[in-house]
Amino acid sequence: MKNATRSDMIRKLDTPTGKVDIILDTDAYNEIDDQFAISYALLSPERITTVAICAAPFKNSKSTDAGDGMGKSYNEIIKLLGLMNKNELEPIVYKGSRAFLQNESTPVISEAAEKMVEIARRYSPEAPLYIVAIGAITNVASAILLDRDVMVNNTVIVWLGGHAFHMPDNREFNLYQDVAAARVVFGCGVPLVQLPCKGVVSALTTTEGELRSWLSGTGALGEYLLWNTVREAEGYAKGTAWSRCIWDVSAIAWLMNDGDRFMRSYITPSPIPQYDHHYSFDPTRHPIRYVYYINRDAIFTDLFKKLREC
Repeated sequence: MKNATRSDMIRKLDTPTGKVDIILDTDAYNEIDDQFAISYALLSPERITTVAICAAPFKNSKSTDAGDGMGKSYNEIIKLLGLMNKNELEPIVYKGSRAFLQNESTPVISEAAEKMVEIARRYSPEAPLYIVAIGAITNVASAILLDRDVMVNNTVIVWLGGHAFHMPDNREFNLYQDVAAARVVFGCGVPLVQLPCKGVVSALTTTEGELRSWLSGTGALGEYLLWNTVREAEGYAKGTAWSRCIWDVSAIAWLMNDGDRFMRSYITPSPIPQYDHHYSFDPTRHPIRYVYYINRDAIFTDLFKKLREC
């Protein structure tokens, strides 16, 4: 299989104009925003068909190690499907990596990584599979290392990861957990849409009052999203004014970004994530699409309306 040309890659980096198939790769138990993103994808069948959901690894105070984080994320995905009355989708939920990459050439074998390659083989450069990653990108990098040609030619990766280029450092949770995986993805030539966290997607904040206004009384799913967000925020900010960034819905919104209604972006050479948590830049690198502006109100209006109507 030949590698994509620059013009082919730029064409695939355009916002899709019709319905697309996606794999959603999520560390769902890590925060409260993945649950909104999973819901948004499954509540947008007019534009998105979710063909697989993969549990991504994470390690922080909510997990003992990467594998524990992945397992808890798998369970959270299943829980959310139950709240949505979509238990029939459980067979397309796959367990991901139990560890982060140890180097940039050896994949972490998992059901999720192998399934990504298997599914990607059904697609083509003309009609690619979209892989939407909203956690550490270990599963995706492992799939690339398992079959680079298929992944580079038949997929588009949409990743919420890294900070904006203008930020003083690049120590962002999804990226710094597995810098090796990020370097694989940014360096392999796959069509990549980057949604940077601080400095761009950090505009996507909401408050308890707004959530209650839209989600109170909407049923099991809406009440869970509301409760989960308020519970976590009050765990560190009770008695103070707080807002919460719902980062991950931006990656779903990009798939429906007709006429730049949700965000704006440009084509730029792929940056190089460094192990010291900074970027370096080489103007000769292959192009990616870089999101630089988020229309916060438009995204939340679309999301909240779908949650109210489900």
